[in-house]
Amino acid sequence: MKNILVLQHIAVEDPGYIKDLMEADGWRLTQVELDEGESIPADLSGFDAMLCMGGPMDTWMEDEHPWLVEEKKRIREWVVDLQKPFLGFCLGCQLLGEVLGGKVVKSEPPEIGVLDIDMTPAARQDLLFGDYPQSIKAVQWHSYEVRDLETNAEVTVLGSSDSTPYQIFKYRNHAYAVQFHVEVRADTVMQWGCIPEYRAALENSLGADALEAFDQAARAAMPEMNRLANLL
Repeated sequence: MKNILVLQHIAVEDPGYIKDLMEADGWRLTQVELDEGESIPADLSGFDAMLCMGGPMDTWMEDEHPWLVEEKKRIREWVVDLQKPFLGFCLGCQLLGEVLGGKVVKSEPPEIGVLDIDMTPAARQDLLFGDYPQSIKAVQWHSYEVRDLETNAEVTVLGSSDSTPYQIFKYRNHAYAVQFHVEVRADTVMQWGCIPEYRAALENSLGADALEAFDQAARAAMPEMNRLANLL
């Protein structure tokens, strides 16, 4: 049985559809709620992979969320020192980018909605993303993003959008990050719309009545997005 360590930053953002697939395969998920004061286990030797989820805070908010300091240290330990499998989503993507020497900057404009991502030529040879089509649609809900990872020669970009170069990237061949939300279920958009920070970002970007249209677009694209999650 594989044992997966999941770092969560808000209860509603768990691995979602990815969790459903893992549990169906008999994998055990150990979920750590960092925002609720839970701690990352001191001994990581019993885990086979680490998932790092999204959240309403940003990587630089260490004064408001001091556990971010320890989380970054443990991600570095896992990815750089132990070189074990890692997958980060949205905030988790940004945390990995920062650990690897990149910067997290404000997105201009924010990416919120069901939007297009284009795969790079490098993705065609990749273990996880080699079967992805050239262009995909994905749920985006972020106001910050990773930049300046070209300073790390061991980082490979696998997918980009018009405004976000680092939509999918990997470090060597064991640590991956996706800025979008491949883990969405049919009810995800409406659940996240109840989070004040997410609702505010949505309304600032798309208007006060945008949630229902966003939800409908996500539901329409869900079969293909779930198919891509199965491939991953």
